[in-house]
Amino acid sequence: MYYKVKVKDHVRLPPTMYGDDTRESIVKAIKNIYSGFISKELGLVIDVLDVNDIKDGIIIPEDGATYYETEFTLLTFQPELQEILVGRIKDITDFGAFLSMGPIEGMVHISQSINDFVSFSKDKQLLGKETHRSLRVNDECNGKIIAVSYKDINNPKIAITMRQEGLGKKDWIAEDLNGPKKTKKK
Repeated sequence: MYYKVKVKDHVRLPPTMYGDDTRESIVKAIKNIYSGFISKELGLVIDVLDVNDIKDGIIIPEDGATYYETEFTLLTFQPELQEILVGRIKDITDFGAFLSMGPIEGMVHISQSINDFVSFSKDKQLLGKETHRSLRVNDECNGKIIAVSYKDINNPKIAITMRQEGLGKKDWIAEDLNGPKKTKKK
């Protein structure tokens, strides 16, 4: 889920930025610090939307830089359990598929990819034994987040399932709603 988050922080402007516009320098410094920042509380920071308030700067002795207490708004993405996201299959391996969902990537274990016995083919496909459904790179799919781990804060792990109704490849969803395609007998 995307969120707008208000943050208060002390932003450091080095002496090399003293001749520049203060507001622009602060925006540049905030983007440098927060763009791509990941935390359990904020999720993934996408961008700085606005600088709301800048207090007077304070120069710290022996540092030479000015610190400004600043309030700003960030756009963040926080993956939430049971959230359904649309994405594209980025890669397929013998243990599952990687689903790219905008700013993040989740992993669909082979057992969570198709509601069937699934095998991995040499041409990087996941194939259902009885349903004959296949999953390939670049397929557009709906997936549901079933687990989020921030154990490695620089590389959060997101587990996805596509086995429930309304999930999986777009073609499967339409087929489940309309019933299987009927072939004409000649």
